Amino acid sequence: MTTTISIETFAARHADGAFVLDVREAAEYVDGHVPGAVLAPMSRIMSSLSGVPRNRPVHVICQTGNRSRSMADLLTALGYEAVSVDGGTSAWTAAGRPVVTGRLAA
Repeated sequence: MTTTISIETFAARHADGAFVLDVREAAEYVDGHVPGAVLAPMSRIMSSLSGVPRNRPVHVICQTGNRSRSMADLLTALGYEAVSVDGGTSAWTAAGRPVVTGRLAA
């Protein structure tokens, strides 16, 4: 069963330097993502794991929380400490948190 965390808990962890893995598709990511989020589209997740740390929690985020839950399950099965961000990027922006547009994580 996937561990999920609230947007408030995620915001606190993000402020402390949490590792964030965005599993949306590239076009969604470019339109707006959590600052510092690393893109690893769900459709290509297995080929995107080389930079994902195994020594710290991985905060998996998508648009609303559905894809992130299934990808957090997968990562957990692969030995990562993964949690899903409940509500995803939609909840992040609804809470008035900043987003970055463009290709690169910032």
